[in-house]
Amino acid sequence: MNAFTLKRRAIMLSAVAGASSMFLAGGGGVAQAQTPASAIGGNTGHYRFRIGDISATVLSDGIIEGPPRVYASDAPEAELQAVLQQAFLPTDHMTLNLNTLLIETGDRRILIEAGAGATMGPNGGRIFDNLAAIGLGPDDIDTIVISHTHPDHVGNLRAADGGRAFPRATVFVPKADWDFFVRTDPDLSYMPVPEEFRLRFAANIKNSLEPVMNHVELYEAGAEIVPGLTTIVASGHTPGMATFLVHSGSDQLLLTADLAYHPVVNVDNPWLPGPDRDKESALASRRRIFDRAAADRIPVLGFHFPFPGIGHMLKTDTAYAWVPANWQF
Repeated sequence: MNAFTLKRRAIMLSAVAGASSMFLAGGGGVAQAQTPASAIGGNTGHYRFRIGDISATVLSDGIIEGPPRVYASDAPEAELQAVLQQAFLPTDHMTLNLNTLLIETGDRRILIEAGAGATMGPNGGRIFDNLAAIGLGPDDIDTIVISHTHPDHVGNLRAADGGRAFPRATVFVPKADWDFFVRTDPDLSYMPVPEEFRLRFAANIKNSLEPVMNHVELYEAGAEIVPGLTTIVASGHTPGMATFLVHSGSDQLLLTADLAYHPVVNVDNPWLPGPDRDKESALASRRRIFDRAAADRIPVLGFHFPFPGIGHMLKTDTAYAWVPANWQF
């Protein structure tokens, strides 16, 4: 099979987003086709699997949406439109999922990413219903680990009454993000969105984190938060963004945070996300971590990918391809 054939075949694997599949190493979880906005609340919002001795559950916090151009900032417009149409996606908006991960190891329940809540539209905040669906509540979470402090990753930390939504949890936040977004008034002029959105975005970060100010531990990417959860340096999207490796025995799962927003525009096609603060550093992080996932055949969880966001990275001649994994019952 020549390289051109491989690229074409790989793109089709991602475009159908679930029809083609590859088993996860070690029997991990798998992905399905994207849930349309009209179906939110009508389908399953949790997905259980194992990573060695670690019990893992993807918990959907719902969806957010935005113009495709925001997530593919350097794409030629005609090519972007053609790619979206080929993948059976709308050309006027892009739907992104919010895939948080609960891991249970020993007596610890650790939530990786808190989700958006109501900070980025009306279709977030579903994590609490999905926790209840597996018999748990906010009080059962003792640790929350945040990859970076954008509102769709920290929004649920603030309860409706202004208190802590997860009253027992210690929240781990990258130090460089805390310094940039919380301790200062951040310059968000790099974001390709209206000024009003930027102001609301910055305010939502501070408002979301305000209730947990006395319950935050700052970390440097590269640290192991708890045994079995290692942070990986992935700066560029934000000053301190981390990705995560969950590991137990020979089984692993790589969480890519916001290295890519949607596999069609940031994996199959190497277009640059507009919200990346330092696009060159973000691109270097993306390539380094995607190369690792592809070379070592590590299952991947994409935070914004079609629920539950689990699959593999395949290296092609010009980029990568997203290969969703089989659904496991």
